Amino acid sequence: MKPSEFDYIRAADVEEAVTALANAGEDARVIAGGQSLGPMLNLRLARPEVLIDISKTPSLQQIKWDEHGLTLKCSATQAALLADAALLDRQPLLADAMPWIGHVQTRARGTVCGSLAHADPAAELPLLFSVMGGSVFARSARGDREIPSKDFYLGMFETALAPDELLLSVRFDLPKVGTGHAFKEVAERHGDFAIVAVAAMADAGGVTFGLGGVSDRPIIVRWEGLDLSGVRDAVEELALGIDPYDDQKADATYRRRLVRKLGTRVATEALERRHAL
Repeated sequence: MKPSEFDYIRAADVEEAVTALANAGEDARVIAGGQSLGPMLNLRLARPEVLIDISKTPSLQQIKWDEHGLTLKCSATQAALLADAALLDRQPLLADAMPWIGHVQTRARGTVCGSLAHADPAAELPLLFSVMGGSVFARSARGDREIPSKDFYLGMFETALAPDELLLSVRFDLPKVGTGHAFKEVAERHGDFAIVAVAAMADAGGVTFGLGGVSDRPIIVRWEGLDLSGVRDAVEELALGIDPYDDQKADATYRRRLVRKLGTRVATEALERRHAL
C-alpha cells in the first residue's frame, strides 16, 4: 500500500518544527528515522495531514556526555550511539543491549528518541530508559518541559507528550559507581521485537528490575536490599503478580515462564557483576 496524501515539511531547525507542530496539532506527525512511522504510513495506520521531517537537521543529531549522564538529540541514530567510544565504559547496560535492537540496517536510520516516542511495549529502548532512569525534554510553542522516565509511558503506543510537543532530546542517567547490570531477551529471531525482554541494575542498595514485551508499557520494580539468595523468590512473586498479554507470538503462560527464567538469570547476573566490581 501507499500512504494517504499529506503535506511535507523538512524542518531547517527546531523552531520551524515546533511552529509546524503548533499549526497542525494532532494532524501532524514528526519523522526522523522513519523505521516505525514509515510502515505505519504505508499501511495507513497513521494518516497525518502534515509530516514534519527532522532527519536532516544537524543540530538535532548530537550525542553529548556530561556529569548528569548521556544526552541524545532527537535525530541521533541508534547506530551512532552504538559506535560511541564512551558507551561501554559509561553506560554498559546500553552497550550490552544495543546490538539486540533491530538490525544493522534499521539501526543506521532508526533514532533513539523515535523509538522512545513510538512507545512500542515490545521495543527494548523504552525498557532500558525506564530501568536506567532519566528524562525526556520536550518543546512546544508554549515552552520547554522535562518529563521524568517514570512518568513518560502511559500505555501501549502512548506517552505523556502533547500533540504539539517535539521530543527534543533524552537524557539517560549515569549509573552509580559500582553498579552491576544485565540484559536478556527472547525473540523469534535476533533483532526482532522481544517476546520478553529483561533488564536489571544492581547497586549497593538493591536491584532495579524491568520487563518489556509483557504489558502495555515497561514494568519496573525496585527490590531494596535484594541479595543472591532472594532472587528466585523475588522473581517468582513478580511473575505471579503480572498479567501478560497474548498475541500471535506467544500466550500469557509462555511469557510468564520466560519472565521466571530470564528474570532469575538477569537479576543474578546483575548482582554478580556488582560483587565483582
